[in-house]
Amino acid sequence: MITNSRKYRGAYALLGLSLLLVCWAAPSSAQVGNSGSIEGVVKDPSGSAVANASIEVSNPVSGFSREVTAGSDGAFRITNVPFNPYHLVVTAAGFAAYTQDVEVRSVVPTTVQIGLKIGTANTSVTVEANGSDLVETESTFHTDVDRGLFQRLPLESASSSVTSLITLTSPGVAADSNGNMHGLGDHAQNSFSVDGQPITDQTSKVFSNQIPVDSIQSLEVISGAPPAEFGDKTSLVIKVTTKSGLGVNQPTGSISTSYGSFGTANAGFDLAYGNQKWGNFIAANGLKSGRFLDPPEFQAIHDKGNQVNVFDRVDYQLTSKDTVHGNFQYTRSWFQTPNTFDNLNVLDPNGNNLGQTDERSKISTFNIAPTWTRLISSSAILNAGAFVRRDQYDYYPSENPFANFGPINSETIAQNRKLTNAGVHADVSYVKGMHNVKAGVLYEHTFLDENDHLGIIDPTLLPGTTDDAGLPCFDGGTNTAVPGTPCATLLPIDLTRGGTLFNFLGHTDVKQFAAYFQDTITKGNWSFNLGIRGDVYNGLSSARQAEPRLGVAYNLKPTNTVLRISYARTLETPFNENLIIASTGCNYPVIAALIPCVPAGSPAGFRNEFHAGLQQAFGKYLVVDGEYIWKYTHNAYDFSVLGNTPITFPIDWHNSKIPGFALRASVPNFHGFTALVVMSSVAARYFPPQVGGLGVTVGQGGSVFRIDHDERFNQTTHLQYQSWKRGPWVGFNWRYDSGLVAGSVPDFATALSFDADQQSAIGLFCGNTFATLSAPLTGCAAGSPRGATRIQIPADGTENDDKNPPRVTPRHLFDLSVGDDNLFRGDRYKWSLRFTVINLTNKEALYNFLSTFSGTHFVSPRSETVELGFHF
Repeated sequence: MITNSRKYRGAYALLGLSLLLVCWAAPSSAQVGNSGSIEGVVKDPSGSAVANASIEVSNPVSGFSREVTAGSDGAFRITNVPFNPYHLVVTAAGFAAYTQDVEVRSVVPTTVQIGLKIGTANTSVTVEANGSDLVETESTFHTDVDRGLFQRLPLESASSSVTSLITLTSPGVAADSNGNMHGLGDHAQNSFSVDGQPITDQTSKVFSNQIPVDSIQSLEVISGAPPAEFGDKTSLVIKVTTKSGLGVNQPTGSISTSYGSFGTANAGFDLAYGNQKWGNFIAANGLKSGRFLDPPEFQAIHDKGNQVNVFDRVDYQLTSKDTVHGNFQYTRSWFQTPNTFDNLNVLDPNGNNLGQTDERSKISTFNIAPTWTRLISSSAILNAGAFVRRDQYDYYPSENPFANFGPINSETIAQNRKLTNAGVHADVSYVKGMHNVKAGVLYEHTFLDENDHLGIIDPTLLPGTTDDAGLPCFDGGTNTAVPGTPCATLLPIDLTRGGTLFNFLGHTDVKQFAAYFQDTITKGNWSFNLGIRGDVYNGLSSARQAEPRLGVAYNLKPTNTVLRISYARTLETPFNENLIIASTGCNYPVIAALIPCVPAGSPAGFRNEFHAGLQQAFGKYLVVDGEYIWKYTHNAYDFSVLGNTPITFPIDWHNSKIPGFALRASVPNFHGFTALVVMSSVAARYFPPQVGGLGVTVGQGGSVFRIDHDERFNQTTHLQYQSWKRGPWVGFNWRYDSGLVAGSVPDFATALSFDADQQSAIGLFCGNTFATLSAPLTGCAAGSPRGATRIQIPADGTENDDKNPPRVTPRHLFDLSVGDDNLFRGDRYKWSLRFTVINLTNKEALYNFLSTFSGTHFVSPRSETVELGFHF
């Protein structure tokens, strides 16, 4: 057991410091985190202020659009603007329309001076982009998505809608079950930056709770080489800008409720209110569903779940120098572990029917993140903040432990796990001339607690266990174990033979410090991103790394073409979830006997990644952005599972090579029609030996293999149409996935060894005969057509873990959403109605099958949802 008598004292000290900053600081107009502001004064030819002028800024690619009205002094300010280039249009009665391109690349306010010319009165102006507005002279490949796009995007999962959104709108992301996403060939090497707060822990349904999608104003998903300000898990960096109530003089919000297939019901509200000095935004929702997780059967069995989510953002300003901003979140989810047909009538060792397996989970998450911003000068801003985030995960087995027994369950497990992450950060941004400089420091302290209870419930496990020489180590006749063998170690926790549960209890701290400096230099058509980052990691292993970052972009303005290359060196650290048992489990004889062990510890690694890309605008209605990726990682991480339990933990391979490409094409608004296409092909080649974590079976042959998140090709096409600005709309998704690697089915003979439920799950067939729950296949005559409908099984003798691994069968999925945002054409108060269909054709397909990491999961069957909303 690893202990620390001061346990959470550091977390509470950091939280106390953050609250002290909030109470001491006087608030302001400066921005925090991932957004900036545009401000200025509208004047006439004589230099006098023009009151009540209309100012609109928009980005045709991301879909961002915001409109404000100048005050009596001609002054205006647009806050919470994500970093991007924008097209600005100013109109006022009696004056000609004024247009200007504006770049927002820093929290330092962007100031524009607007001089209107006398002209014809304009009552309306159509904001249209040209080719130059569609491209960015930026060396980092990224995808910008604003609410104008994603609020009408059909999303599969209400409980993990953020990762569903990222999977559909960002190239290079392979979809997996339960909200998991594999970003550019990696599993869980993704991080979030929510208003500047770093979150590097996993946020899928079975690890943590996500921020509600209703609270998000915009996303920037960085798929290219990460700038120096981002470290740790950077294969995919998701910058989130949340909604704000600052400047909302009249309270606005919505109340919505929905009901759909599987008894899925959702109710929520959001409200923004404030003035020019302060603002508050709050979003809350409750969800219940009969298909909360992606089950191991196409039919949802024992799959109920519910979730409550509350998010609140507070902005407060008093002077022009200081600002206080705070994010607060609490989320609680409860859900059952879905059953297979094999889990419906479980028999105990005496043949008694115990009913169905009843395993459940509960995850509680809270997050507090205050930030103080100081406007040093018109060119410089200081940000200082703190955060405390905690996830508590509880796993509950069936009341009768033997009811957990099944074809894939040999053990019963209970778990209570806590992950508390506390930290402070500070950075200075400076913009002057061609330089956009940012320098900062970050300190994080992560407290890990793991409490596991484990017991054997399979009476055949010990009789089937052998010693190192391959000899039986258990005498079934006398229920005795040969001393010094695995059976002797495991016999005390064999509940079928009078044993008791084994308790694993661990606590440890992980401390991380980082400092960085970066400068974006813009000179003519060139842009240079230069940076250096230093990371110090001190957990169950230790590492230090200097990480240079470099990016170059060139804009060929006559053709609206941007060429770019970039490089990044990054420190790779282990996942925090179940890190203690993964790193120290081999020191416990019971765990070492239950699962093969490798040298203890999860050593940190490093990565070199190279990117080359091109962005091209075709006229003003199409922009294409592509990137080639090559990543080499020494000590590459993935996940495995402890025996046949729900405990997943990090493992570490000697190295990995990840090459591939990602591409995005966007059609900005064209007479009410918009389109987004993302596609990618990313390989994930891993090289033994395993150097950290508990043992696994995959890849132990010594040759290179494709990890289960390797995918040859995937693409998403999203089409959206609205006939006129206030009319009904329709949104349509087409998602194609070529299939993840399914290493558990290397040949047809292996498939014949599966039980009836597993064979029917993959659609195993011989000739015209298909495996069913009551009649599994036991053989197949030579020469007969054979295979599986949901798994691509290599022909006999052709399987190769690198060149020809088994894969999930390719699938096409279609989603549709239609709605009207203003049913009764109201002005102040509006009613909305929306109808969504997921998996329109009711395609039966797998995400994965007997995955070393997560088991078997089906995609969602066809599901319909109706949502009614009231907006004010």
